[in-house]
Amino acid sequence: MSIISSLARAVRSETSSPDNVEESLYAEKYLLRVTAGPSYDPTTHKPVFVNTNRTTCFENEFMTTQVKVRIREYRGLPRGSRAHSDYFDDPGHKRDRYSISFSFVPKQDLESLHTVWGNDFDHPVRDRLPPGFNMAVRIVKEFIDPGIECDAYADEPWLYGPSLSCWFAMRIGEIGAELAPLDDERPLEEGADGSGEHVRARLGLPHQQHKRRKHFLSAKNRETFAFEKGRVYHGDFFNPYIDFNKFALRLPGFSIGVIRYIGDKTHNLRYVFKNRATGEVYFVVVFTLLFGDDVQKAVDEDLVRHQAEMDAETRVREQTGAAVPTPPESIGSDDFSTKEFSVKGAGLG
Repeated sequence: MSIISSLARAVRSETSSPDNVEESLYAEKYLLRVTAGPSYDPTTHKPVFVNTNRTTCFENEFMTTQVKVRIREYRGLPRGSRAHSDYFDDPGHKRDRYSISFSFVPKQDLESLHTVWGNDFDHPVRDRLPPGFNMAVRIVKEFIDPGIECDAYADEPWLYGPSLSCWFAMRIGEIGAELAPLDDERPLEEGADGSGEHVRARLGLPHQQHKRRKHFLSAKNRETFAFEKGRVYHGDFFNPYIDFNKFALRLPGFSIGVIRYIGDKTHNLRYVFKNRATGEVYFVVVFTLLFGDDVQKAVDEDLVRHQAEMDAETRVREQTGAAVPTPPESIGSDDFSTKEFSVKGAGLG
């Protein structure tokens, strides 16, 4: 009997049809919001417009960054997000459920040996871990990403892997090039541009992404790589394993529904790019599950933000005489209303 079959048997009680129905009912009570910023501090974050060509940009003392997030069948904030991205129609991403893509330009040389990518929390979660969690980590480490390490029982739990081996696509750009807007529909291709080709050749980096990821599992190989000041770097992290619609972890052989274990309150899933040795945080992307009164509050706040943007655009058009643009078909157009995303609309009323 294979390891996956054994694990599937062990967690069968977590994946029965009644549980799947229950997970769907739980999921309807929540509304998802995505933000990103240059630090852990949420006051430094900006909204991420999911499945659109609108890029979220920010900077700190270490780098200038832009972030784009795609989520299959997205339903959430902010207004202006779309339910679908053509990214998921690409043959290489038909199974993927989400993507976090980004570009950054370091303001100083940054060593890569201790840079990590992954999830962390500022509070304990050990009392909310679902049955099968440890088995899930074993499957991820053995079959998906052998570079990850995890301590889910710490006071500030974490799951990290070396950034250079975690990112499923990585592209090295030119020095001195400006950050171009990220294309929502076109997936990032492994490779390089301009002098970035010489960097890859000099370091002997494999052309295929799976071989590059394996190459950087070695600490010795990471020691030879530095994120150069002024050079553009691109990355894309994607997979088919997290279902944000049902808040479930779907691994080969079984699924683990996690929403029942997070409690009826706001909860965050936080991705971070940081230097684990120095504690330097480069950028953070946060998926927030809003529940109860927090749903209505967030919708109202987003309405204020959205109206302020509309008013600002109107003033610019009046001053320049520009034509009124046709609004895109999106969650942020007429189909998005406070009624739809009210507490009652979220399945709580």
